[in-house]
Amino acid sequence: MIGLNDLRPPAGSRRSPKRVGRGESSGHGKTSGRGNKGQNSRSGRRKRHPAFEGGQMPLVRRVPKRGFHNPFRTEYAVVNVENLNRFAAGSVVGAEELRAAGLVKSGGPLKILGQGALERALTVRAHKFSAQARAKIEAAGGKAETL
Repeated sequence: MIGLNDLRPPAGSRRSPKRVGRGESSGHGKTSGRGNKGQNSRSGRRKRHPAFEGGQMPLVRRVPKRGFHNPFRTEYAVVNVENLNRFAAGSVVGAEELRAAGLVKSGGPLKILGQGALERALTVRAHKFSAQARAKIEAAGGKAETL
């Protein structure tokens, strides 16, 4: 029976590391495969940031800044009116019901948009409605309640 102390990796699966700087006849002597001169031949050569371009002004700094990113923007989870047809007529549809149906992933505020047609009367509760969505919900005999 083979014990844990007898386990060995398969033959040929493990290689010994390349030993550089061990004489000319090894094939990796003298400069140890680093070439002759320059930054890459020195020790500590790889400590450069990803945008470094050899001293040339990096692309990140050559291209002008554009636009604006609002850090206080509210991201809404959006659902179109046509996706509400899967609920039974007369039911109340809120964020929990939409999450259970797989229509909403995030837990943020909910907005209903007006793409498609609504065929049943529903009470829809959301944080925001587009004007078109509110009109379509009320035209189908339902109610659009803002939270």
